[in-house]
Amino acid sequence: MSKPIAVLVGSLRKESYNLKVAKVLAQIAPNSLSLKIIEIGDLPLYNEDIDTQNPPASYTRFRQEIAACQGVIFVTPEYNRSLPAVIKNAIDVGSRPYGKSVWSKKPAAVISVSPGAIGGFGANHHLRQTLVFLDMPTLQQPEAYFGGVANAFDEQGNINEKSRSFLKQFIDAYAQWAQKIA
Repeated sequence: MSKPIAVLVGSLRKESYNLKVAKVLAQIAPNSLSLKIIEIGDLPLYNEDIDTQNPPASYTRFRQEIAACQGVIFVTPEYNRSLPAVIKNAIDVGSRPYGKSVWSKKPAAVISVSPGAIGGFGANHHLRQTLVFLDMPTLQQPEAYFGGVANAFDEQGNINEKSRSFLKQFIDAYAQWAQKIA
């Protein structure tokens, strides 16, 4: 039986490289994992004033979807040497109300995706800092910085073999590691 794994994509652009990478990960994941991309673009900015007994429907939907998953993979671009606001907002929504976080103990992995040479190093590490506080054990090796992503896909949206191999190594390592800590 495959474990449901949430995939959060930090770029909202319809044709984003991050979304393309997330879809490739879902295609090549081992049978032990079932990756599901979870929508985060519809979440209002976290505000405790609207997170009452009747929170926004998108907050409730998101929390339920994350709670139903056994792990989380973050696929994120780097904005200004940090993670995008949409990822941080999703983290904040899922961590509230205080004491009812949907994140705790879920095995996490981070892959940063960038057309630049350093592959989103800053975003990757800022996100990892947050995951420590959320009590999410996080895959340490292999580290996944996907630089030069603009050259990884052809005009039809197919990924080249070298990049597919890199992603396969990452998702297989996550599957093996997550099984050990479950």
